[in-house]
Amino acid sequence: MNLPDREQLRLQWTRQALGDAGAPVVRASNDASFRSYWRAQSAGQAWIVMDAPPDREDIRPWLDVAERLARAGLHVPHIRAADPALGFVLMEDLGDRILLPELTDSRVDTLYGEAMDALLAMQQNADTDGLPGYDEERLVAEMELMPEWFLKRHLGFVPECEQWDVIESAFRALVTSAQAQPQVFVHRDYHSRNLLVTDENSPGVIDFQDAVRGPVTYDLVSLLRDCYIEWPRARVEQWALQYRGKLAAAGVPVPDEQAFLRAFDLMGLQRHIKVLGIFCRLWYRDGKAGYLRDLPLVWKYVREVGLRHPEIAPLVSLIESAIAARDITTPVGAPSGAKPLLAEGQAKRFAPEGAPTGGAGEA
Repeated sequence: MNLPDREQLRLQWTRQALGDAGAPVVRASNDASFRSYWRAQSAGQAWIVMDAPPDREDIRPWLDVAERLARAGLHVPHIRAADPALGFVLMEDLGDRILLPELTDSRVDTLYGEAMDALLAMQQNADTDGLPGYDEERLVAEMELMPEWFLKRHLGFVPECEQWDVIESAFRALVTSAQAQPQVFVHRDYHSRNLLVTDENSPGVIDFQDAVRGPVTYDLVSLLRDCYIEWPRARVEQWALQYRGKLAAAGVPVPDEQAFLRAFDLMGLQRHIKVLGIFCRLWYRDGKAGYLRDLPLVWKYVREVGLRHPEIAPLVSLIESAIAARDITTPVGAPSGAKPLLAEGQAKRFAPEGAPTGGAGEA
C-alpha cells in the first residue's frame, strides 16, 4: 500500500499511540483551518485524530486551552496522546451530534440553556493568565478583513477616502464598546457547529484554540446570533437577558438591561463584520466555497442590527451601496446564476452524512 507521506505518518503515529498495529483510520471531517480530523477504531472504542501540519498549524495553543477548559469543568475531549512536533493529537471522540441540527423549536431553550451554563462556567472558572488580549489592534485587524475580502475582492468595490472615514468611525465605536465590557475568557467560536450534544455534561466543546481574554458578550452573541441559524429578535434578546441575569448573580458587574443589549448588539456587529471578510477569504484564498452560502445571514445581521445604532448605520448604507442588487453568494467571475459548490467535508464538524448544516440563511 503506497500512501502519501503525511497520510502514512498519521497512520503510523495513530497506531503507535493506540498500541494497535491494525487500527483503521478514516476521515471524520475537514476544518476551516488547515487542520483535518480522522476517526480511529481500537478495541471497540472510537478516537479522533487531529492532524495539524506543523508548518501550517501549531497545536500547542490547542493543548494549552484544552487543559484550561478541562480544569474549569468544561466537557472538552480527553487527550490520550499528543505530539506538537508532528502536529498530531489523539483524543476522545465526543460523537457526531453537533448542536446545529438539534436546535428545534421545542428543544432550543434547553440546549441553549446548557450552552449558556457551560459558557458561564468557562467565563467564571477558566484561567486567562497568559492568554492574548482581545485588544484594539486585534479587534480592528479582524474587522479590516471585511473591506479587504468582502468589499474589494468579492464585490469589486474600492472605498474612497471619505468612505474610509465612515468605515473607521464605525470600527472605532465597536472597539470602544468592546473594551468597556468586563473582560473574561473568550472561546471566539462558541456556536452551534463547535458544540456537541453529549449524554453527560453537555455540551461538548471543540475548536477552542483561538481563545483570548476579551469582552463578556462575545461568545454569547456567537451562540445566539449564530452565522448558521437565525432566531427572532425578541427570542434572542430574551436569552441574552437571561444570561445577563446569570452574570449578575455570579457577581459580574453588568450594566442595566438596555445597556447590556446595546453592548451585545455592537459586539455581534464586530463579529459579523469580521465574518463577512473571513467567509470570502475562505473561498478566494483557501478554495472553500461552501462558506459563501452563509453570507446572506451574516449580512442580514449586519444590516438589521447596524441600522438600529446611529454610529453604525452609515457603514451599513455604504455596504448596501456596494452590494446593490448582487447575489452575494456568487463568486467573482462566476457565470450569472452560478452557485458555489460545497467543498468536501465543508459545513460539517464530526457530523454524520446527511446531517443538516444550517438554518435560515466560523465562523
